Amino acid sequence: MCADLHAALGQNRKKPRKRRSPSQKTLLTATATCAIIALSFYTALTPLPLRSPSAIATAQPVTAALPASDTPPKAPGQSRGMEASAPTSGATVEPSTLPDGSVVTKYSPGSREGSGPALVSAPHVGQDPRMAAQPNPELLEDTPEGRIPKLGRDGLRPIEQYARPWSGAHGTRIAIVVSGLGLSQTGTQKAIKRLPEEVTLGFAASGNSLSRWMQEARRSGHEILLQVPMEPVGYPANDPGRGTLQVGKPSTETLRDLHRAMASTTNYTGLMNYMGGRFLTNADALEPAMRDIAARGLLFLDDGSSAQSLAPTYAKAMNMPFSVADLQLDDQVQEKAILKRLDELERIARRNGQAIGVASAFDESVETIAKWAEGAKARGIEIVGISALAMEAQQ
Repeated sequence: MCADLHAALGQNRKKPRKRRSPSQKTLLTATATCAIIALSFYTALTPLPLRSPSAIATAQPVTAALPASDTPPKAPGQSRGMEASAPTSGATVEPSTLPDGSVVTKYSPGSREGSGPALVSAPHVGQDPRMAAQPNPELLEDTPEGRIPKLGRDGLRPIEQYARPWSGAHGTRIAIVVSGLGLSQTGTQKAIKRLPEEVTLGFAASGNSLSRWMQEARRSGHEILLQVPMEPVGYPANDPGRGTLQVGKPSTETLRDLHRAMASTTNYTGLMNYMGGRFLTNADALEPAMRDIAARGLLFLDDGSSAQSLAPTYAKAMNMPFSVADLQLDDQVQEKAILKRLDELERIARRNGQAIGVASAFDESVETIAKWAEGAKARGIEIVGISALAMEAQQ
């Protein structure tokens, strides 16, 4: 006979056995059956680690530590649910140390080989804000005219490197480009500080202290364009300034003047014309310039001042990022007139999903655009960098 489990230790003496009545036997049987059923439900509802005999024997509570997972630890900075980059995944990981000692990790897509994990295609989000004023040396080419943009060895384009991030939502979007910066020191400083960071700034290639202003604009969050003077109707009586791209010059001279303009600063996503009513309508003059801009991974913004411009035709043929402005916002430099044009720009955007407005860096224009932009955001309009719309048009 087994010892009585309920007896105190050391008191294992046998007691006279009592005869149970039939009713007692029935009660014990029912009790045992209920206990078995209860244990079955407990086992089914208990997490797997607690179902093992050892877990039950040692009476571990439900909050006991679970066994370690077989899943390898994730790489630092890796999102949950994503596989770590492998040699065959097509991703290049480059840690960069900033002057303040902090480390920024750059993830760059590369060519895929083998059967590594597929990477989700997402829009490039540009530079880390702390490095926005620093050019990527891999995207610069040394030429007799200076350092100018080029494609990276991995195919990275300057438009992607220096683009201003945006939400990616395809709601009502407006890009506003304020140009002529660099010509007036006080006007340039005011535009950089007063305009919302979502507004794109256009720097005149013939401006002064462009490297300084570029760095300040980029640190403030602005995307920037380079404004290149092009021959207008009535040239030279109507003169855009030094370095004007002219009709009738050999393509070698056109490219030389274009490259001199490109070398005036860096960290821009593309070029836009300043004047150019004649140059933009001349195929022989425009074609080599557009081809060079496209080959360097830059966008081109046509300010819309010439209805006969051939730039859209060449941009489409070359599959380059390109946009045409819908409205000149400050053809009348008065707050009331500028507000009226901005309201018209908003109507275009709500009808078409997007719109582009251009303005010059007049004090009235800067103040009016800054005030209007605050209300536009509250009305559900997203103000984006020009690159967002130019790259989408390329797709």
